Formats: sequence, structure tokens, C-alpha cells
Amino acid sequence: MEQTRERIYLCLAHMSEAGVEKKYIQKAFDDNYVVPLGPNVNQFEQELEKFVGQDKRVVALSCGTAAVHLALIACGVRAGDEVCVQSFTFCASSHPITYLGAKPVFIGSEKDTWNMDPELLEQAIVDRKAKTGKYPKAIVPVALYGMPYRIDRIMEIAEKYGIAVIEDAAEGFGSRFDGKVLGTFGKYGVLSFNGNKMITTSGGGALITASDEEWNEVMRYATQYREGYPYYQHEKIGFNYRMSNICAGIGIGQMTVADAHVAHHRHIAKLYEEAFAAVPEIDFHKGPEWAAEGSNYWLTIITIAPSVHVKGQEHAYNQAVTGAVGGAAGVIHAASTAHTDCEPNANVEAMRVCLDKAGIEARPLWKPMHKQPVYEAMSCATYSNDVEVGLFKVGMCLPSGPCVSDEDVRYIVECIKEAIKG
Repeated sequence: MEQTRERIYLCLAHMSEAGVEKKYIQKAFDDNYVVPLGPNVNQFEQELEKFVGQDKRVVALSCGTAAVHLALIACGVRAGDEVCVQSFTFCASSHPITYLGAKPVFIGSEKDTWNMDPELLEQAIVDRKAKTGKYPKAIVPVALYGMPYRIDRIMEIAEKYGIAVIEDAAEGFGSRFDGKVLGTFGKYGVLSFNGNKMITTSGGGALITASDEEWNEVMRYATQYREGYPYYQHEKIGFNYRMSNICAGIGIGQMTVADAHVAHHRHIAKLYEEAFAAVPEIDFHKGPEWAAEGSNYWLTIITIAPSVHVKGQEHAYNQAVTGAVGGAAGVIHAASTAHTDCEPNANVEAMRVCLDKAGIEARPLWKPMHKQPVYEAMSCATYSNDVEVGLFKVGMCLPSGPCVSDEDVRYIVECIKEAIKG
């Protein structure tokens, strides 16, 4: 499709039109509050507490990964323990388990939401008790791409076996189940404000807690766990995980557009759904009705039929990529080969390349954690029907952020149709 236009990114931060973020950042500089504490942090936490409701308390942190880590500590996870975690997710859901010397037990996905399958979860819990003599210490379901998980059934299972639930709602800010915000059902809830999330603080995250007592304990762990003496005394290992006053200033401004961002993502998802209804080779991932009603549709997901030939497919994976797909920050480790034993189909990779040439950022789905070499080397227990592996091979994420317009959606759909025609 021969058109010249600005690149369309998957999901980028979008500041409020009133420029509230700039006001609070400037105030942080004017007051010389450029540290991991201050009035912006306090106000941002209060705004989040209003947003999530249910009389919850919120601790603002440096990132969502830190929130997962602290939640695990607060649940008493120690070296040698096991934690049930969704396999179909980003690595931040499972890596913190290993920080503590514990071991992930990966749970496969159900077909309709693509999230943790409650039946596989219960099977895993019973089997781990039979094999290890104890139950897993915690359960970590994930709101994959913003889609709500079956938290009613997961909580029922967790309560049956006395296991704490840590809701990883990093991708599900603003998503709801039965009208309640995700992250408020379990013992703890995790949020992320990375630059590609529903709202951003540049980098950042938060942990939702249920009481003042839990809030205080998490806060102590997030600030190096100092004892009450006129000098620095430490009786537990703490961390430097607090959010900065500058980042929190951005967050205060972002809270003024949070509802608008969720509404925009849902609007964009509806446009894709309607457009792809006329393209039999492409399926739009809407989810079951109860989940679709509560999803923030953080990212828009499609699957491509394996039988479809995409333009340039014969050249897919001819050589290894030289950079990280998806705008990942930091330095990547160069791949030694173009192939792995679990990868998207050639037509999916060809579609990604076609869209990239058209100025459209797209990326594969998360590669299931139990298929990641680092976890295969650890021989982590996995309970799966391979639903997530099959989806990884055929799925693709499309742009859906606040900067994506109705016209952009039409352009993206036309580019996909043209790539299929070849």
C-alpha cells in the first residue's frame, strides 16, 4: 500500500490536553522534591485509591515488577516454595518468583479469555501437594492484554486450599470483573504505569493492599526496611522501590484522562472487530461477553489462520533480527539463530514485516513462559493443554493506543488485507 505517513506505534503514552503533568513536574522542581517521596507521590496514591475503590490502600512503586516482588514477600514466599503463575504472560509475572529462590508452577490458558485456566490451576494445586507435600504459596493470574480472568472461580479455588492470590493487573488498569476493578479481589493487586500502559508515570507501578497494616508493611519493604532508631538499623532486607515525586506528578495528570484512555481503547477495539468481521482469514480476539464488557482492550489482538499465505512469507525467518521487536528498552542479547523450537508461524512473521514496512508497529504475542529457555532449564512444573502455545503461533498485537485514530485503524486493516492478497 503505497502511502507515506507517520509511524503508527503499538501503544504510546499520551499526555493530558490540559498539561496537568507538566504543572506537577514543575512544582516538584520548584519545591526541590525530586526524590522517591513527596506530595506528588502521596496525592497520586490517593487518586489511585479513589479509582480502585473497595477501601483499598495503594503503594506507588518504581515499576510493576517491584509490585509483584513485594506482593510475593508479603505473602510469605521463601526459597524452596512454589507459586502458581499464568504461563501466557510477560516475564515480569514470573521472574520475581525466582528472585526469592522460589519456583514458578506454570498454568496454561483457557480458550475463551486466554487467561489462567481455573481447572488446570486446581489440578496443579492438588498434584503439587501430592508430589511435594505442601501447597503452592501463592497464585498469580494475569489480565492478558487487559482481558479479565475468571477471578470468581480462581478465588473459590484459592480459598478452598488456603492460598493467597496476587492479581497481576499490570495490563488491566481499568479493566473490571462484575463491575469491580481488577486487582481488588485477591490479597494483593499489581498495577503498571510503564510508558506503554493505559496511563503512564514514565516508568512506575503500584501495589494494591487491603488494609493499613498491609500498606505499612509493604511501605517498609519498599523503603529499605529501616527500624525506628535515630540511625540506620535493618533487621529485614528491604528494597529501594519507591516511586519518585517527579514520576508521580506525571501520574496525577494521567489520572485526569484515565477514563478517556480506557474508552478510547475500547472504541478502537470495536472498530477492529467490525472491520475484521468481513475478513475470514483474520479473527479478532473479543473474548466471552462477560469479559469483553470489562476489558480495557489495552492491546488489540488478532489471530491469522495458519493456511493463509502472506506476502513475503517464503522469506520469513531467513535471518535473525538485530534488535528487540516492540521497542524494548535496554540492550538485547544477539540471537545466534533465526529459529527457536517455539515461534510464530511464518505467515505471522511475514505480516509483522509487511506492517513494519508500512510504518505500523505490530508484534507477536507473549511467548509462554514455560517455553522460555530459562525456565525449561529450571525444569519448572507446567500444567497446560497447549492452548497458549497454539495462540502464540497464530496471534499478533495491533496498535491501539491513545494516539491511534479511526483513520489509522482503517489504514492498518487495509494493509493487512493487501498483505493477505499478496
